[in-house]
Amino acid sequence: MLLASGDESFFHTSAWARVLVESYNYKPIYFTQILDGQLSALFPFMEVNSILTGKRGVSLPFTDFCDPVANDADTFRQAIEQIMSYGRNAGWKYIDLNGGREHLKDETPSLTHYTHDLNINRDGKEIFDGLKDNTRRNIKKAIKEGVEVQLINSFESIKEFYRLNCITRKRHGLPPQPFRFFKNIYEHVVSKKKGFVSLALISKKVIAANVYFHFGRKAIYKYGASDMTYSNLRPNNLVMWEAIRWYLNNGFTNFSFGITEPENEGLLQFKRSWGANEDITNYYKYDLRKEAFVKDEFRGRTSYSVFKNMPSSLLNLTGSLLYRHFG
Repeated sequence: MLLASGDESFFHTSAWARVLVESYNYKPIYFTQILDGQLSALFPFMEVNSILTGKRGVSLPFTDFCDPVANDADTFRQAIEQIMSYGRNAGWKYIDLNGGREHLKDETPSLTHYTHDLNINRDGKEIFDGLKDNTRRNIKKAIKEGVEVQLINSFESIKEFYRLNCITRKRHGLPPQPFRFFKNIYEHVVSKKKGFVSLALISKKVIAANVYFHFGRKAIYKYGASDMTYSNLRPNNLVMWEAIRWYLNNGFTNFSFGITEPENEGLLQFKRSWGANEDITNYYKYDLRKEAFVKDEFRGRTSYSVFKNMPSSLLNLTGSLLYRHFG
């Protein structure tokens, strides 16, 4: 039914809902409308009840994009009104809506991120030729240097990714997500062949790792991590290219590079080098007390210097304690 709507993404699926619920103890609340056996509206939410950030409805926490499914403007408006009514009765302070730009043109978004989507319903050579010169050179350099790539669905691959993720998050001034989050990604996504981990190795040592999800004929690059000691070997380029090749060879038509904050110029430059179409996705925050859309200053922060100087064990504990409050 979701696939038939044409608005599907991996983040609309029950697999992603289970990851969020089991990792952070959120309450799932999905607002739906079915007419004549067809899905005409779907607004997925998680209720976040936090002593730090209050009680609110979020669609959805830790999610790149999850545009509401609505057949038309009237359906969207009616659904939003029902969600607001539910939120007031449930004691929500805010409604965080991920997407909906088409229907909220007159409202100020709380945040705006870039998205990059690559059409992979084409010949592999055509896609490779469409990459920036530097990206093609980096892929060739990684191959020449002996970097190997493995696409794996094992729990060991998740643990390898998590090891690198802790290093990468510390370098960026952010605590890592709790390990239970990635364990649940393995249980509900990777082990069910709804995604995989792509590992780059040199002399059998894992030096870069990415996590990918897919649903229908659409794929998304969700998480990436690497050991900067080996950055001169350009493993990040090769590990991405091999994942793209796998998806195009297995009948997928769209490859998303996820979201990027406007301030993250390095990551933007990397994603812009793959010949993908650039667009934006908006996030909206509705204050139920003020009855108005408001900005969200906290979610715009991408780095905190205090975390860079924390011992790794304390930083990991911080992530385990705090993440559920800021979804």
